[in-house]
Amino acid sequence: YAPWCPACQQIELTWESFAKESEHLDITVGKVDVTQEPGLSGRFFVTTLPTIYHANDGVFRRYRGSRTLEDLQVYVLERKWEAVEPVAGWKSPSSIMMHGMAGLFHLSGWIRQIHSYLTGTLGIHVWISYAIFILATLLIGLFLGL
Repeated sequence: YAPWCPACQQIELTWESFAKESEHLDITVGKVDVTQEPGLSGRFFVTTLPTIYHANDGVFRRYRGSRTLEDLQVYVLERKWEAVEPVAGWKSPSSIMMHGMAGLFHLSGWIRQIHSYLTGTLGIHVWISYAIFILATLLIGLFLGL
């Protein structure tokens, strides 16, 4: 979820109720703020918000059903998750590919922090910051090419 997401705000009370019922369902329910954990959102390849995953014994399935409390409970109680195809091996959060994707998301956050430092703290104009990143990209490419 993300705090600014209207769909996430809409499901928030339902999700909290589901989390309270989790002990009776013998499951653990959690939520992750993708603005605070960009690497995790990259690892799970989150492209829409909110995104719900069911994980059991290291197998991940994306939940795409109705987002009512009753439907979430039925999904678990009646083991409807067994009929859902697991996330493909290469897209699994534990795969090397998704580990690399998490790294790219961390890199993008680091670049955003540098840009904010250059423009906010140092007062450099936005376009000059862009020019610095372009120059750095070219120099790194040249260095790696050598």
